[in-house]
Amino acid sequence: MATDEFFMREALKEARKAFEKNEVPVGAVIVANDRIIARAFNLTETLNDVTAHAEMQAITAAASYIGGKYLKDCTLYVTLEPCLMCAGALYWAQIARIVYGATDVKRGFSLCPSSPLHPSTTLTKGILETECAVMLSDFFKKKR
Repeated sequence: MATDEFFMREALKEARKAFEKNEVPVGAVIVANDRIIARAFNLTETLNDVTAHAEMQAITAAASYIGGKYLKDCTLYVTLEPCLMCAGALYWAQIARIVYGATDVKRGFSLCPSSPLHPSTTLTKGILETECAVMLSDFFKKKR
């Protein structure tokens, strides 16, 4: 059985792809039955689409893989805390669990006074937090 750290490292690999494409380096994987069923990274610049966040791309890929819109038996691993838009999509997908690395102190969903997550969704935060935060920090240092 793979660990949260294993799957977060896979999400970090996706974030690295975003970094290399000059996209904000956020990566995501969705797991079902200890198996990755979707991989994604930010594509907002590439697609010229503000909704093309890693989580949104991963939700679409996972739903396509399982042939349905509900991800009730799935876990999302994402390198940065989801924004409110992504949290809303995860609510509607009824994802079972969200695991994230770095906290987004400016745009993360946890800034909301009440949780936008589905009541049955469980949350784990801070997995490989330093590695996730460093990649983001390095990206923005390079931009400045």
